[in-house]
Amino acid sequence: MQSSHDSSTKDGEDKDVEADEEPETEPVRFGWVTGVMIRCMLNIWGVILYLRLPWITAQAGIGLTWLIIIMSSIVTSITGLSISAISTNGKVKAGGTYFLISRSLGPELGGSIGLLFSFANAVAVAMHVVGFSETVKDLLVETDSIMSDPVNDIRIVGVITVTGLMGIALAGMEWEAKAQVVFFFVIMVSFVNYFVGTLIPASPERMAKGYFSYRGKSDIFLENIGPEWRGETGSFFGMFSIFFPSATGILAGANISGDLKDPAVAIPQGTLMAIFLTTLTYLAIAATIGSCVIRDATGSINDTLGAGNFTGGECAGLGCNYGWNFTECTLAGTCEYGLANDYQTMSMVSAFSPLITAGIFAATLSSALACLVSAPKVFQCLCQDNLYPLIGFFAKGYGKNQEPLRAYALTFILAVAFILIAELNTIAPIISNFFLCSYALINFSCFHATITKSPGWRPSFRYFSKWTALFGAIISVVIMFLLNWWSALIVVGIIFVSLAYVTYKKPEVNWGSSVQAGSYQMALSHAMSLSDVEDHVKNFRPQCLVLSGPPNFRPALVDFVAAFTKTVSLMICGNVPHDSSCAENYSEQLRWLNARKIRSFYNFITTGNLRAGATSLMQVSGLGRLKPNTVVLGYKHNWQTDSPQNMENYVEGYIVYLHKLPPYLLPTGETFKVVGSDTYLETYFQGNQKKKNIDIYWLFDDGGLTLLIPYLLTRRKRWSRCRVRVFLSSQIANAEEHREEIQSLLNKFRLGFNEVVVLPEIMWRPEETRSVPVDKPYPLVLHTFLQKQFHG
Repeated sequence: MQSSHDSSTKDGEDKDVEADEEPETEPVRFGWVTGVMIRCMLNIWGVILYLRLPWITAQAGIGLTWLIIIMSSIVTSITGLSISAISTNGKVKAGGTYFLISRSLGPELGGSIGLLFSFANAVAVAMHVVGFSETVKDLLVETDSIMSDPVNDIRIVGVITVTGLMGIALAGMEWEAKAQVVFFFVIMVSFVNYFVGTLIPASPERMAKGYFSYRGKSDIFLENIGPEWRGETGSFFGMFSIFFPSATGILAGANISGDLKDPAVAIPQGTLMAIFLTTLTYLAIAATIGSCVIRDATGSINDTLGAGNFTGGECAGLGCNYGWNFTECTLAGTCEYGLANDYQTMSMVSAFSPLITAGIFAATLSSALACLVSAPKVFQCLCQDNLYPLIGFFAKGYGKNQEPLRAYALTFILAVAFILIAELNTIAPIISNFFLCSYALINFSCFHATITKSPGWRPSFRYFSKWTALFGAIISVVIMFLLNWWSALIVVGIIFVSLAYVTYKKPEVNWGSSVQAGSYQMALSHAMSLSDVEDHVKNFRPQCLVLSGPPNFRPALVDFVAAFTKTVSLMICGNVPHDSSCAENYSEQLRWLNARKIRSFYNFITTGNLRAGATSLMQVSGLGRLKPNTVVLGYKHNWQTDSPQNMENYVEGYIVYLHKLPPYLLPTGETFKVVGSDTYLETYFQGNQKKKNIDIYWLFDDGGLTLLIPYLLTRRKRWSRCRVRVFLSSQIANAEEHREEIQSLLNKFRLGFNEVVVLPEIMWRPEETRSVPVDKPYPLVLHTFLQKQFHG
């Protein structure tokens, strides 16, 4: 069963490798430490850690900064648990986050998140490169080596940097992994350097910049424990939106799932360990730097209380307690140093500032490199699935690792475009909602797969809960709108548009998603609940068993019934073949129905007798209350010449609805032609009927079915402009009275039929010498047929 399922998928998940014909070099594969943990930690320890965490601590205070870190960690930890569950439920291949979501929730939502996540990673490259470029710009300013102006210097350095990173990425995953290990070592050295620096007594130069080390009175910690909002982004969620992208690196390992030795083991272990260690790092740095650096300082060693520039009066700011006067710039808001003003505070605090600069370089470059690798690989997998038009060009891979060189080029162009913005605080909030949306869908995937109780949902990772996954999905969406409501609406809009497109196109993929399992569960539940509902005349619907044979052999009959059952009631196309050959083209008939947008089931029973087979088909078709109550037959094409016994065998015992146009007779100008099994034939019932007539021959009391069918037809747009005429049989003597009676009855039924015609001629016996010309209008043919059937 599994092999037939896999072979049916369009994306070719089980492509055979012909190793005997041409042996290939084994691609590089990584374990959970180098492949996931280090990669995730490097991506989390990005530009925000070094260049924005001290500033966020100054704005939000140590307390709220810890809350921001913990909130981010809760979201990422829950998402990490969901990723672990999904990644251990079967084989994980290339495509990372997109692969996990698409194979869990299906191509509709998976395709949407594949587009968003690829774009978010491309923008994240720009964010980290701009952070690197800001540090280089500060060094250029200190050495008076500015090339143009500060903003353009960031752009120039950024473009050069991303070009160099592209060269490393194109060299292959092996070189990229080696570079990541070097970056990791440099960052660890910079951390040791920073924490040692917080223990070193402050020199006058560093005191002038706001650093006073740990003082016994702990008043710096108490001063910085609460918030002090400044500027346009000075709010809790403003700081959260800037910080949160630093926590988004948890998917860096999952994004290269195709390059891992054992993704089901590596992703859970590496991701969760990375979240734990990096959370401790962020909490420790926020607490330590908030305990030894004040918010405002001038940087001038002359600004002491004993200096000549202090003429007395009230001293403002915490620096006064340590003999420093930063009053003027504190009140004016013009201080250049201190926790709230200097993005390079960690360098100033450290024991040896060049090591912090090296750490910034390593953190920003490693994160940028990870995103630069992730975006093309995710996008390549999306393109290979061929869910969207015009992107198949980027699906091609090169080399033993199938490197997506074309997707690399696209990512490079996007990254350069956002690098030209040259403002870190502008870029960071842009990608926050993209990552949050990814997290929401990952958590929802885990929740949905659990509640649908699919037998195929058997993750080996057990430390998760459907309710924590649901909480993670909800909180991610809530945070999206709290951060930036219009950006969240744009992200949601993109998802709905792409979802609607994939839903409409219906790609030929079958991944056994939880959406399919949920649809089955919902259908089963509703079908069972209908069993307890009693029939009522108000809810009567013609649930039709159409004895069409193979549906594409009687397209007009099928199209006609579909015209009044679509989205309204049940339709089953039935076939009674003499042998089992139709079982071979069962799927072909379903594809034919889908291609014509006909919502119908197809069923068949193999027997040698039409009447017995049709009777059995009527008895076994349907489920519970969803069973046929109306049988629809087409006219026998040889009804005028066939024997009475065959005619009786054809119609006796069935509820027959005789419609206006025989399924084998289609109008072509003024003539008629016999139709065979043309699959793509356009029939009379598919076109726009405009202002034509629907003639109802209400010859006997059938419970109203003859009136209900045309009413259901006129509810369809293509039939809505048609005029319905009701023809009755009556004696000439009471024709008008009978017409008024029926018209009153039709008004009571609220059908909107306003034209009633009495045909007393129907009561006359037909003339046996009269023949019906083939070229006469069809109502005359039908009229004569009815006369012969009911009075002949």
